[in-house]
Amino acid sequence: MWRTDEESFSGPAVRACAGIDAVPRPSPWGIWVPMITPMRAGALDLPAAARLAERYVEAGVNGLVILGTTGEGSLLTSRERQVFTAAVLEAVHGELPVMAGVGAVDTRAVCAQVAELDAFDLAGYLVPPPYYLRPSDEGIRWHFNEVARVSDRPLMLYNVPKRTGCGMSPALIRSLLAHPRIAAMKECDSGNLAARCAGSRDHVLCGEDTAMLAHLLGGGAGAIAASSHIRPDLFVRLLHLSQTGHSGAARALFTRLEPLIALMFSEPNPAPVKAALALSGEISPETRLPLRPASSALVQRLEEAMALLPPPYKERERNLAA
Repeated sequence: MWRTDEESFSGPAVRACAGIDAVPRPSPWGIWVPMITPMRAGALDLPAAARLAERYVEAGVNGLVILGTTGEGSLLTSRERQVFTAAVLEAVHGELPVMAGVGAVDTRAVCAQVAELDAFDLAGYLVPPPYYLRPSDEGIRWHFNEVARVSDRPLMLYNVPKRTGCGMSPALIRSLLAHPRIAAMKECDSGNLAARCAGSRDHVLCGEDTAMLAHLLGGGAGAIAASSHIRPDLFVRLLHLSQTGHSGAARALFTRLEPLIALMFSEPNPAPVKAALALSGEISPETRLPLRPASSALVQRLEEAMALLPPPYKERERNLAA
C-alpha cells in the first residue's frame, strides 16, 4: 500500500538530489515524469523504456507516471500494459514510486484495469472521470468510489476537461480529497489551479506545463510535466529553486525552458516528446495510430530549442572551473 510518509514519494536518489531536504509530506509531491511508451515496429521497446526510467532515477525526479495520456495508455492492450509496468518497475529498483494511469468510458473497465495491475508494486493510480459521458458530480463521485473499492492503493484525481469533456467542481474536489484512499489530484486546467487549489494546494500537482512555475512558487505540491522528459535535471532544479525561496532564479530558468515547453504541445501529445527524445538517440519517434509522429518542421524547431538549454549542472560546474 502507498504509505503516507516521505519514503513513499521519494527514493534515495531524490532525497540526495540538489539539496532538497527530506520533509515528511502526506501526499505525492515534486516533479513526476508522465513516461512515454517507447515503440519500435509496432511493438513496445522495453529496453528503451528501461533506459529512460534509469535516466529519470539518476536525474532525481520524484516519481514516474506510466500508461497515462503521454504514455498512450488507452492505445495499449492489457498484456502490453502489464509487460510495460513490469519493465519499468524492474528498471527503477524501488528507487522511485511509479503510478499507473487508468481510464475509460465505463467505470467497470477502469476497475478491471486496476485489478490487472494491482499485482505490481505500484504507488497508486492516476484516474480521470469517465471520458465523453460528461456525468454529473454525483456520477463522478460514484465513479471514484467504485474505483477506490478495487485496490488498497491510493488514487490521484486527474482533472483534464479538454480530454474527458467534463470538469470537476471545487466542492466535488474537496469532498473527494477527504476520501481516505484519494491522496492528491493532477489539475490540468491552468485557469482553475489557483481557485480550485485554495486550502488544499499541498495535495495538487500541476498538469499544465505552462502554469508550472506559478504553481510551484505559490506553494503547489509539484508537477506532472510531459516536458520534463527532455531535461529532467532542469525541472528538478526548478523545483529546488522554487521551494527554497530563490524565485528570481526560478523565473530565469523557467524562461529558458518556456520555448521547449511550448513546442511540446504544438502537435498532439506525445509526438513532440518522442521526437525530442529521438533527437538524442534514446528512442524511436514512433507513435501508435491514430497518433502520428511529429512533423519534420517541428523536429527542426525542437532541435533548435534544445540546443539553447543550459548544460547539465555538473558539466556547467566543470566548465566554470576550467
